[in-house]
Amino acid sequence: MGFGQGSLENLVVNPSFWASKKILVTGHTGFKGAWLSEWLLELGAEVAGYALAPPTKPVLFNQLNLAQRLNHFEGDIRDLLKLSAFMKKVDPEIVFHMAAQPLVRQSYIDPLETYSTNVMGTAHVLEVCRSLPGLRAVIVITTDKCYENREWHWGYRENEPLGGHDPYSSSKACAELVTSAYRASFFNLQSETGNSAASVNCQKRVGLASVRAGNVIGGGDWATDRLIPDAMRAFIKDRPVTIRYPEAIRPWQHVLEPLRGYLMLAQKLVTEESSVFAGAWNFGPQEQDARSVHWVMDRLCELWPKDSSWRHDVKSQPHEATYLKLDCTMAHAILNWCPVLSLEQALGLTVDWYVVHAQGEDMASVTQQQIQDYVKYVANISRKGHEYDG
Repeated sequence: MGFGQGSLENLVVNPSFWASKKILVTGHTGFKGAWLSEWLLELGAEVAGYALAPPTKPVLFNQLNLAQRLNHFEGDIRDLLKLSAFMKKVDPEIVFHMAAQPLVRQSYIDPLETYSTNVMGTAHVLEVCRSLPGLRAVIVITTDKCYENREWHWGYRENEPLGGHDPYSSSKACAELVTSAYRASFFNLQSETGNSAASVNCQKRVGLASVRAGNVIGGGDWATDRLIPDAMRAFIKDRPVTIRYPEAIRPWQHVLEPLRGYLMLAQKLVTEESSVFAGAWNFGPQEQDARSVHWVMDRLCELWPKDSSWRHDVKSQPHEATYLKLDCTMAHAILNWCPVLSLEQALGLTVDWYVVHAQGEDMASVTQQQIQDYVKYVANISRKGHEYDG
């Protein structure tokens, strides 16, 4: 998937849109949620967060001091009464639903927790959203793994069949179905016939979309059983990292790339009357950045400033898909979103973050600077209308 000259205009997030907007982020204590919360705060939004306690030590949420900078509430999305009370108190204009059990291997260990969190938790969030008077848009974050993976060598489109071999992938496909049903039944614009059950049940116009990103990387990810954090922990301790699936190909991208897509999509859901934006969206890297695990690991070893290495774990492992790509043509054509960072740049930013962390620096300022530099980079590309050289 290539992006021609002139296709990179209007790529920026609109700061004036987000100023003073009331935003709720579920899962804000996680890696991706912390990056999104930080960006929203820098845009001037009023951010509230509902999530479990920070999941790791260290954790980006604490490194950014987010508990003191936003309306932080610890709770489980499976607890409908507690969730409802908090969401109604906040009465957000926009909801980003990120709270989830996010790990494939953990889903094999505890499939019931995975399904209850990712499926019923999503249903709980959407059910409460029906009663929020100020709500304008909801974005449900799922995963690229929600597709029925047939090991194709081309990207999956938003209308491809959903599925999932492992409980995590399957649960995210289920979350997509829940989202689609709530959109059609309660949040959709009036149907074409004007007399369907959907139009009768629809209480107000709320844009509801789901988003599927690739393998997101970046500084501050400390999750277990995930490639980049496993590698960074090992490198910091001067140990080789053990890799389970070196030949697996994934759509790698820096965390700020899909987050920009989510923000741009939310803007459209609120400001545009067309229902075209209320649906499922892919936000992945360019085709050439779908690379194998061993390629990524070789490049990380080259970028790390000290000696580093990796080795293949030959023990039997649970099933994971070997080949996975996303087709992001729709986001490019309709939303005017496209990735601007190459995988080389994404890996460089990620390694830079962990190197500075290992040196004991203030990671809040480093994270904020990376966001600001990224925003400037996107703005320069947008002005030029073609790939920016820096």
